[in-house]
Parts: sequence; structure tokens; C-alpha cells
Amino acid sequence: MLRPLHPVAPGTRTVLGIAFFVLFVAFWAWITLGGHVNRIFLADPLSMLRDGWRLLVEDRFWLDILITIWRVFGGFVLASIVAVPIGIAMGAWKPVEAFLEPFVSFARYLPASAFIPLLILWAGIGELEKLLVIFVGSVFQIILIVAVKVGSTRRDLVDAAYTLGATDNGIVKRVIMPANAPEIAETLRLVLGWAWTYVIVAELIGSSSGIGYMIINSQSRLATGQIIFGIIVIGLIGLLSDFAFKALNRWLYPWSVA
Repeated sequence: MLRPLHPVAPGTRTVLGIAFFVLFVAFWAWITLGGHVNRIFLADPLSMLRDGWRLLVEDRFWLDILITIWRVFGGFVLASIVAVPIGIAMGAWKPVEAFLEPFVSFARYLPASAFIPLLILWAGIGELEKLLVIFVGSVFQIILIVAVKVGSTRRDLVDAAYTLGATDNGIVKRVIMPANAPEIAETLRLVLGWAWTYVIVAELIGSSSGIGYMIINSQSRLATGQIIFGIIVIGLIGLLSDFAFKALNRWLYPWSVA
């Protein structure tokens, strides 16, 4: 019986998650190997694996994977270093929020892909341009979400700290930041997933390496097996980084549900 908001046992959750992937691959194999879809437009799982192995062994695709990972984490770390302090300041001090929030709310709706022509003019088509695309796509999202989390700090904790003699700066350092650290870490985990979409867009234009570069090259040759393999690689790396982020958060903040 399905009960709203009723928790699922860890073992059951794992089985259900794996079951979906099994059913998805089975359906994919059925429509391709069964001749229901032309394999030119959608490669079957076996052809995809052969194409992927060829990419890794003959074309050194693993180098493209490493380059893309570097770009994602490089741009994401830069965005986090800038965004987290600004978000905390906006959430903690209302004059700062009033000054910055209108611009941040405006900027976060601007697609990172729209900045690519400008970034190419400013930074060329090298690594800096790729990092800046991810930076622009991530920084405003992080700022606003962190500001909202910090601004929602329980007031009773702040009042209790003042009663015990805490200063204004002490409230930020000893109450607001520790109380919201798990939520901030969870925000970074979510935005890291968005950063992967930005790097692929950056690599589709003016790039000579990376997973996105391989995908766009494969499209021109109708190599759908390679395209699907590249997409799956992105998903697997993202899934592994997500699990790693969750484990790190549980280790750093064991009291948090996240």
C-alpha cells in the first residue's frame, strides 16, 4: 500500500531504483533490437557499448572525460567561493539583501548560453571561457538560494544567543552559519548538477575537446551510439558526484537529514 510521506526502507529504495534502470534498458533494447525504431536514429544498447569501448580505447575518450570534469568542478568551485559569502551576507543583513537581491533575481534568469558569444570575445575559446560559462550559470543560483536559507534561520536561536550576550558578528559566526551549513551544502550539491548542463553547452561551441565536443562531432556522422554513450557517461559521473556529495554532507553534518 502506498501511504503519503511514508518512508521507504533503504533496501527497498535500492531495489526500486535499480528496477527502474532495468526496465528502462529492457524497453530500449526491445524498441531497437526488435526493429521498432531505425537504429540510425537510436542505437541499441549493444551497439552503444561497442561504440563506447571504441571511443575509450581508440579515440582516448577518457581524456575528454577528465577535461570535462575539470571544467565542471573548476567553474563550480569558483562560483561557490564567490556566491556563498554573498548569499550569507544577503540573508543575514537585510540592507545587503535590499541592495543586491533585485540584481541577483534579474541575473539568475539569464541563460548562461546567452553569454557565450561575449565570453568568447572577452576570454577567447580556451579553458577560461568554459569556466566562466559554468561560473555565470551557477553563481547567481547559489547566491539566491543561500540567501533564502540563511534568511529563514530560526528566530528563537538568534534571540537566545543575544540573551546569552552574543554580539552581532557572533550571531552570524556562531548561530546563523552553523545552523544553515547543512542546507548550504545541500544547495551546492543541487547546483553542481546544473553545472553539468552548462559545461556541455560551453563545449558545443568553440571547443576542441570534452564530452560535449565528442557529442556534436558524433551528431554530424549520425553516430547515435557514441552520442548515447557520452550522455550516459555524463549521467554516471553526475550520479557518482551526487552520492559523494551526500556522503560528505552526512559526515560533516550528521545531525542533518540531508
